[in-house]
Amino acid sequence: MDVPRRHRPASVPRYRRTDRRAVALLAGAGLALTGCSIPNPFDRDATPSPALATSDRVPPGQEALAKFYEQTLTWSDCGGPQCAKLTVPIDYADPQGAIIQLSVLKVSRRGGGTALGSLVVNPGGPGGSGVDYAKYADFIVGTPVRKAYDVVGFDPRGVAASAPIECVKPAQMDTFLGQDPTPDDRSEEDEAVRLAKDFGAACQANAGPLLPHVSTVEAAKDMDILRAALGDAKLTYLGKSYGTFLGATYAGLFPDRVGRFVLDGAVAPNLTPEQFAVGQAKGFDVATKAWAQDCVESGKCPLGKDVDAVVTGLIDLLAKLDATAAPVTGDARVTKLTEGWASYGVAAAMYDQGRWDALTEALRAVVAGDGTELMAMADDYAERRPNGSYSGNLMQVINAVNCLDNGDSADPAVYRERAKAAEQAAPVFGRLLAWSGLVCGNWPIKPTGKGEKITAPGAAPIVIVGTTRDPATPYDWAVDLAGQLESGVLLTMDGDGHTAYMRANTCIDNAINDYYVKDAVPADGTRC
Repeated sequence: MDVPRRHRPASVPRYRRTDRRAVALLAGAGLALTGCSIPNPFDRDATPSPALATSDRVPPGQEALAKFYEQTLTWSDCGGPQCAKLTVPIDYADPQGAIIQLSVLKVSRRGGGTALGSLVVNPGGPGGSGVDYAKYADFIVGTPVRKAYDVVGFDPRGVAASAPIECVKPAQMDTFLGQDPTPDDRSEEDEAVRLAKDFGAACQANAGPLLPHVSTVEAAKDMDILRAALGDAKLTYLGKSYGTFLGATYAGLFPDRVGRFVLDGAVAPNLTPEQFAVGQAKGFDVATKAWAQDCVESGKCPLGKDVDAVVTGLIDLLAKLDATAAPVTGDARVTKLTEGWASYGVAAAMYDQGRWDALTEALRAVVAGDGTELMAMADDYAERRPNGSYSGNLMQVINAVNCLDNGDSADPAVYRERAKAAEQAAPVFGRLLAWSGLVCGNWPIKPTGKGEKITAPGAAPIVIVGTTRDPATPYDWAVDLAGQLESGVLLTMDGDGHTAYMRANTCIDNAINDYYVKDAVPADGTRC
């Protein structure tokens, strides 16, 4: 079970099977990844913005990449916002080789305040579309920030409209996501290994030459080229969830280019695969208990009359679905709610307490023998439509990025033992997430990174935001990252859900707005 570390603003409508008037996320057409087929942007006469000196544009040691750093973005109207393409090398070790273009979108500042440049945003994933995210600028940053900054999003390499990676067709993706996430015997383990190997092999066969070059380090390097192309001497950045890892990686590579950075829903970069899986499982279990309390207090909880009974009831229900899937109606292809699909549906509700009532009702339906509503929540989580198509490629590219960033073991015995330890620490999600590293353990390309601390010496203050009952990025990770970064400042929200900024906590919102607009760094350890 892959759990994307992503963020969607709570105020943005979500797709639901019962509401066909879904919000449309309008991604640009994907580029064919052939390198040489892309018109060479360096053939045209273009001069960099005179507002940025060459020394500010091209970092020391990056002279071989000067033509990329000196490019000019050509903006065009795309329905209100402005769109452009950023050219980057596929392989940073071979800057004269093949190139790709990344999709960039800018929502211009409202005005009424001092212009402070561009604020680059990333919603997480890995695999979330920054272009789609930036379109919701009014929801993802506060009014003072909108008045001061152009909000800029980009689709990282391999994502959405930036040379998108596609490993398998939708029907195969359905099988991969709906698989048994908790193998009970050697036969089921063998099937899990087969599916992991097949997915990796399909990526290697179908994703093209970009597949070995979608690491977070390479995405961070792209982000520095974007900084220069925007005409900013330093990068101002908002990263949510996985976007915090992208931001921390950028800070480690380019500490002197760090402007005002907010990393919300933090990922600790030094985690081993086991620490990541167990930590995230514990986070989801904490959130599950908070939902269980809400369910009990509603007086209509279908799984029990106290928190422990509800948690046990959920575990039992997932086990029942492992043995006998529940029927699903109205879906073009998926007719059964498996344990795998149900797990995604439950996880989806943990990101936002505004969905807890919907989860309670969906589970009531499952108990009654109907998996349709919980499957709708799983669809939303996977960016999947009931007609069987997927609106994005997040669930494909997440493995491509994660497996380059940090590998794992190919030995099922490792996961067998990991599952035992994880289940003790997190009875609901422990086993589900313990096996999640199997894809990376069988990935056909060797990892280019590993878990390690990032200190970013000399960087300007970096604000790390942690939510105490965050399911996907546990609060401990925020504490850890703030301690690693030499200039880390910890800002805490005592609450539920994934991430904190612009989620109805005025204390958090004001602190971050003042940081971006007034350069007022919150006191380390501030709690809201």
